[in-house]
Amino acid sequence: MIKSWMVIGGVAFLVALAANVITPSDRQWFKRLQRPRWLTFEGAIPIIWTVIFICGAWSAYIVWEKDPGSTSTWLIMGLYLLLEIVTIAYTPVMFKLRSLKVGTILGGTGFIICALLILAVLGFSGWAALLLVPYLLWSPIGTYTTWQMISLNPQDA
Repeated sequence: MIKSWMVIGGVAFLVALAANVITPSDRQWFKRLQRPRWLTFEGAIPIIWTVIFICGAWSAYIVWEKDPGSTSTWLIMGLYLLLEIVTIAYTPVMFKLRSLKVGTILGGTGFIICALLILAVLGFSGWAALLLVPYLLWSPIGTYTTWQMISLNPQDA
């Protein structure tokens, strides 16, 4: 029998694969953009997001195991999926449209969805809600960074 953590992990992995639709010219566009001087941790960003996604999947697993298959659990799983889709969409959509404003909007949207998800999850498990806090703390940093890049690269706003 397939375990719930396998399904949750598999869905998270498949959605994350969608970020790989970036072409070399899209990457070149982003690499040429100026960044804020204080952005010294750019190399750590993939590791940070990996940890955040693991925490999110673990949170979803806890919620599912509390009340598997109920309507409210399915709705919350939909919120987890929406959060991951919006988060993963940040890079390919911003790169394709070559718009830092779109990236900023997606980043802010992810923050709002995560805040709503935490409120929804609190009724199931404090631990599940706590595991979403890293997203809530990190997301504004990425969104602010993208917003700052608009003023450094007005032609790519």
